[in-house]
Amino acid sequence: MWDLADNPDSISLIESFYNSGKPVAAVCNAPGVLYRVTYKGAPIVKGKRVTGFTNGEEEAVHLTNVVPFLVEDELKRLGGLYENAADWESFAIVDDRLVTGQNPASSTAGAKALLELLEEKKPMNQRRHKETETA
Repeated sequence: MWDLADNPDSISLIESFYNSGKPVAAVCNAPGVLYRVTYKGAPIVKGKRVTGFTNGEEEAVHLTNVVPFLVEDELKRLGGLYENAADWESFAIVDDRLVTGQNPASSTAGAKALLELLEEKKPMNQRRHKETETA
């Protein structure tokens, strides 16, 4: 939130990934790095279902007045369709190729969602079948 959100290299890298059809994933405060990222001339989160660290979670860790902005407020301001579960519950959303997770407890759900998107992009003959993965 302090260094990557305004970093031109970070912004360019995220835009390059998304513009080339690759998924982008961010969990907890990390969706804050999307606040200057655009897609087709609009904020990447505009009109997309998204989540990130809630205002309540930020308040609970006493950082509301420390962080440069509140992720929840910023995602809403940018036109994101912000959703959340109860504070500290695992919650991740996939909208198109954008994966966002609410808090640290959402890391596993976000990672699994990202892996599923990556698996979908593989040609059929290169996909791993779930039943063979457990063998």
